[in-house]
Amino acid sequence: MLRIAVPNKGSLSDTASQMLFEAGYTGRRDPRELHTPDPRNDVEFFYLRPRDIATYVGSGALDVGITGRDLLLDSGSPATEVHELNFAESTFRFAGPAERFRELDDLAGVRVATSYPGLVGDFLREKGIEVELVKLDGAVESAVRLGVADAVADVVSTGATLRAAGLAIFGPVILESTAVLIRSAEEKPGVATLLRRLQGVLVARQYVIMDYDIPVALLEQATRVAPGIESPTVSPLHDPEWAAVRVMIPRAETNQMMDALYEIGARAILVSSIHAARL
Repeated sequence: MLRIAVPNKGSLSDTASQMLFEAGYTGRRDPRELHTPDPRNDVEFFYLRPRDIATYVGSGALDVGITGRDLLLDSGSPATEVHELNFAESTFRFAGPAERFRELDDLAGVRVATSYPGLVGDFLREKGIEVELVKLDGAVESAVRLGVADAVADVVSTGATLRAAGLAIFGPVILESTAVLIRSAEEKPGVATLLRRLQGVLVARQYVIMDYDIPVALLEQATRVAPGIESPTVSPLHDPEWAAVRVMIPRAETNQMMDALYEIGARAILVSSIHAARL
C-alpha cells in the first residue's frame, strides 16, 4: 500500500482531508485515529503533526505526505516537493521596531526570534547576514517587548498583530508558502495516481462548465470571449442558425463571462460545477 502522511490538526488538516475525500479516498471517521487503511484504493493514511510529516517522508518511513512548504524547508528533510495544493497560503517577513530596522542589513549581529529557525537561518546565510536565532514555538511578536529578541521573523497576513506589538515589517519576503504534496526519494507505485487525483480536485475547484446557445454568425466572437482550456465544444441545434456551446472557464471569471456573452447575443447561459476532472 502507498503510505500517505496527512496533517492531524491545525490549518492544514481539514482542507487536506477534504481534498483526499474529493479525490476518492476514504479517510478517518474518528479524529482520534492515527492510522486508517483504504484497501479499495491500495493506500493507508497516517495522521501526524504537520511539522513532523517532512521528517517521516524524507526518511522513507512514509511514501508521500501533505504539509506546508515552510515546514518542509524548515525541517531540512530530503523529501521532495511534488506539487502545490493551493491552500494554507502564508507569507514570511521580518519585523522589528521601525526606528531601528529599515533594511535587511540592519539585522546583522542582532537576535531574531522565530518558530522556523531552519528556514530563516538558511535565508539569512544566503544573504550573508549573521544573527543569533532565538527559537520560539509561537507568539513570536511578544519576543521584542519581553526582551528576548531584537527582531522577529514570522508569518504575516495583514500585519495587524505585529503592529499591535509595536513592530513594523521590513526587508524582503522570506518565503511565500502554501500546502504541498511531498514524496520520499524512492518513487513508489500509486504516487502518480494520487497526484492526478489531487490535480483533478484543484481543477474542479478552479473551473466550471458553461453552456450557452449562440447564433452561428456570432460564434467566433463568442469563442474569443470564452475560448476554454483547449477549444469549445460546439453542437448544432434544430434551428440551423443557432449552435449550442459548452466550454470550461475559470470559476472566478464566471459572471464577467456570462455578462460578456449575453451582450454578444448568447442566450440560455447555464453554469455547472465540476466534481472531478482529468485534463
